[in-house]
Amino acid sequence: MAGEATTLTQTRRSLLVINGVGLLISAVLSGWLYFFFLLGAYDLWPFFTDIPAEIPGDRRAWNMAHLEGITNGAILIAIGAAGGFIRLGERMQNVLFWSCLAFGWLFTLPAIANAMAGTRGLEFGGGPFPGDVTLNNIIFVFGWPAMIGVHIGFALLFWGAWKQYKHIKGEDQ
Repeated sequence: MAGEATTLTQTRRSLLVINGVGLLISAVLSGWLYFFFLLGAYDLWPFFTDIPAEIPGDRRAWNMAHLEGITNGAILIAIGAAGGFIRLGERMQNVLFWSCLAFGWLFTLPAIANAMAGTRGLEFGGGPFPGDVTLNNIIFVFGWPAMIGVHIGFALLFWGAWKQYKHIKGEDQ
């Protein structure tokens, strides 16, 4: 039956894991920039040492950029791994999949852009934060799909897990 609820497909689960790994790679790359930012130099002894680095931003922004990749990557991998416990119809599986990709990438990439640009992207117009207002506003707008996606995604995760529980409970009786 076309509308029958099933657990997440293997393809979606694999793609969630692949995107999660991609986000972890972004965390590694932003982590290197964070490391060099903190040192104020490119320093990888014995290969090279004390090459001055002019990396913009501040410590909190780089910390957030690095942790967004770690957090969102781990979440997408966890959702992919737990996909056998999430029961949704085909259409809702698509909504879940795309909302997860939206929040995973669109929380992470703008955080990296904020760190590099010295903005925050938390409020239209910049709010109390310094940095280029136009760039801040562009980054802010990219946050909206992520904000919507995370709420839709987590609601669907709960609903799908509940439906799977009810399905299993019915089979156990």
